[in-house]
Formats: sequence, structure tokens, C-alpha cells
Amino acid sequence: MALLGTLVVRRFAIRLDFVDRPAGHKGHQSPVALGGGIAIVLAVVAPIVLGTALARIFGVDDLPAWMPQLYITHAEGIASKLGVVLAICGGALVLHVVGLIDDRRALGPLPKFVVQFAVALFIAGPMGIRAVEALGAPMSIAVTALWIVLITNAFNFLDNMDGLSAGVAMIVAAIFGVTSMMAGQVFVPVLAWVVAGSLLGFLVFNFSPASIFMGDAGSLVIGYMLAVLTILTTFYDPSKGTEPLGVIVPVVVLAVPLYDVTSVVVHRLRLGLSPFRGDRRHFSHRLVRKGLTERGAVLTIYLATAATGLPAILLPTTNWTGAILILLQCLCVVMIIAILEHTDNAEAGDRDAS
Repeated sequence: MALLGTLVVRRFAIRLDFVDRPAGHKGHQSPVALGGGIAIVLAVVAPIVLGTALARIFGVDDLPAWMPQLYITHAEGIASKLGVVLAICGGALVLHVVGLIDDRRALGPLPKFVVQFAVALFIAGPMGIRAVEALGAPMSIAVTALWIVLITNAFNFLDNMDGLSAGVAMIVAAIFGVTSMMAGQVFVPVLAWVVAGSLLGFLVFNFSPASIFMGDAGSLVIGYMLAVLTILTTFYDPSKGTEPLGVIVPVVVLAVPLYDVTSVVVHRLRLGLSPFRGDRRHFSHRLVRKGLTERGAVLTIYLATAATGLPAILLPTTNWTGAILILLQCLCVVMIIAILEHTDNAEAGDRDAS
């Protein structure tokens, strides 16, 4: 769906002049079609909503015989998730519409933040999809909303080079898919793999040199979906013998996007600039300044994400010694990134002084 949808959207975007023109900090040399987020969102929302609704419409006993046996086996559980699915997908569609408007005519950070927090509070409040529930409802809702907004913007910030945000999100979604499968869940891994597959189809046209961009209409949604996946996944369940350190799996898996958004915001604030003003201070841009091609920089960040994320799959089941080693490896990867950024800053300072 994402592959075919991207083809169609790209054609119509060019006809309707819905394109991203090179200007300011943007690195592309000619107009590139926008709207890739439409294909991604369609490929995520349609199968999830349809698959859940069918179980509710037909009922457990009246499902057609041609349905896959696995679907029939879990039909009752699938049907029970319809409300949750509609809420999650409804939030995604709201962010998608806001992103489309922003792609067409820049809204500025405040309206986008207001909508993001409204969606996050709805998910954490009335829908009860919350993290750290041991803190009590008010604190849990606040922490969950902040987490959703943070990850949403982390992938929006990461969308600064061809194939970067989509590729990193695909790796992260796949890792959460494996983790939730190991936890014995059904709905969460299905959602994770649908997200991963949608991004893979889009990447065919978005990897450098990209012929279409996802825009905010896509990046806001994939960040939001990944944040929701981290909350829905069971990382710690004493009844299944998993370890408490499993709860930090999301932070380890998302270490690279979190580092990127944090470092960029800090750099901009130090220069007295708005943290939401686009520039070329991201880790990907620093790698290119060091001599890598854009493809090389993107692949390097893919590998860094995999290097922190893949070992994190074992955190819920490993002992404390293994967990400490996994955390140390994650820290080493982040420190390598920090060193590369620091040397880039030093070289820039030398050039300015000369």
C-alpha cells in the first residue's frame, strides 16, 4: 500500500505543485514532491482499522472461512481493540492534517505544539494509554503526554536528510515488533510491523536521492505512532520472569533520535536561536561536513540506531550483568556521536578564527 500510494501521491503532488522548494538550510537542489506522509498514514491506518472493524462486524462465530486461521483464533481479542485502534488512529489523523497544513503553509511551532499536547493528553487521559502508572494518574498522564510530544518532535527533527527519519523509524518499529512478540503480545507487534512495512514501502522513493518527502504530515505521525508503541509494549512483567530494567528499553532503542533532538536544541539555544528554527546542525549534517556522502551519513545513523536498539531486545530477559553491558554499549555509541559532534564544532571554531 505504501509503495503504490507513494507512486500515486508523488504524481498528484507534482501536478498540484505540492512540492518542497530549495531554500535556506535545505540541501536539495530542485523542487521535490511532498505528501509522502499521505501514503504512509494510509498504509498504517487502513489495514489496522479495517482488520479490527471486520472482527467486530462479523463477530467471532461468523467470520468467513477464507480468513487466516491466526486471525480467526484471535478474533475476539482483535474486536475488543476497536476503541483503542480508533483512538490511536484518530490521533494520527489529527496530526496528519496539521502536518499537511504546515507543509502547505508554515504554521509555526505554537499551533503544532497545542495540537500535539491535545492528542497526547487525549491518549493518556480518557483512553488510559499511559506509562509509569505507578506514579498515580495525574503524574502518569503528564509524563506520558510529554513523552509522546518529545518522540513526535524527535522524528520531526530527524527528517532532515533523504531517507533518514523513515529509515530510523523503520528500524525502531521493527525492534519494538520483536520485543512485543517476545512479551507474548499480539496487537502491539501487528501495529509495529505495519508501521515498519509502511515505512519500507515509502523508503523506496525517499532514500537518497529522494523523489518525494514525507513532510510534517508523515514525520509527526510516525513519531507519534512509535511513542504509542513504546507505551503499549510490555517491557516488564514479573509474572513472566522479565527484569525491571526492561522499562528502559524505549530510551535505549531511541537513544540516537533522542540525542539528536537534544543536541540540536542545545546548540540553537546557545546561539540565541529558536530551538524550532531549521538549520544544518544535526548529526547527519556534521557527518557530511566530515566528508561522508549523504547516503553514507544516513547509513551510519541507521547502524548507530541498530547498534543501540538490537541489544535492547534482550534487556527484559537478561540479568543485571548483561543489562549493564547493554547500557554501556549504548553509552559508547552515544559518546562516539558526541565526540564527532565536538570535533566538528572545534573545526568550525578554527575556521571562524582564521
